[in-house]
Amino acid sequence: MGTAEEAIIRYHTVCASIAKAAASVGRPADAVTLVAVSKTHGEEAILPVIEAGQRVFGENKVQESQGKWPSLKARFPDIELRLIGPLQSNKTADAVALFDVIESVDREKIAREIAKEMTKQGRAPRLYVQVNTGEEPQKAGILPTEAVAFVERCRTEHGLTIEGLMCIPPAEENPGPHFALLRKLADEASVEKLSMGMSGDFETAVEMGATSVRVGSAIFGARDYGAEPAQ
Repeated sequence: MGTAEEAIIRYHTVCASIAKAAASVGRPADAVTLVAVSKTHGEEAILPVIEAGQRVFGENKVQESQGKWPSLKARFPDIELRLIGPLQSNKTADAVALFDVIESVDREKIAREIAKEMTKQGRAPRLYVQVNTGEEPQKAGILPTEAVAFVERCRTEHGLTIEGLMCIPPAEENPGPHFALLRKLADEASVEKLSMGMSGDFETAVEMGATSVRVGSAIFGARDYGAEPAQ
């Protein structure tokens, strides 16, 4: 069996697991969006998953995405592309131009730059605020104690509509409390969407209310992440 066939089987397995986890808590399967994390993978790896029916993909880096997604989106115009990695201010214009969703709004400067580029380009990608639920110094995201106020400033000072919150729990901790915290903050901030759960814990996230899960290695196969969590 080739790599493409294996990826398709894994993709359908993940979809079935999401549906099962959702059903276990009385949620419909279509209440959860699968974001297939295609970072580091080229068109030859992504195309079979697109052809199997997947339409929402996540990438960590703007420059890498620019090298592969414009042609794929031209061929498959119904694809939704999400930026799930940290956004540098000097890449904001490119990000607004390419991505349909930016999940890593996490500081005033980025909110300000996104607002400026949205006005300039006439594009309005949907936006999530990334919350550093583990308060890890090496990780992007706004602190939980500042998240609700930041969402409000995004709305009132920058004119941004925040669709949801996103988090990446510490790799060595039980993700449950982090998912619960994100859900609590979303309620307080009056946002509806929760992007939480990755390859190792997406079923737990679905059971705890995730509206989207970011799954990469469970679809495309394991690779060397180094210190990066396996999405």
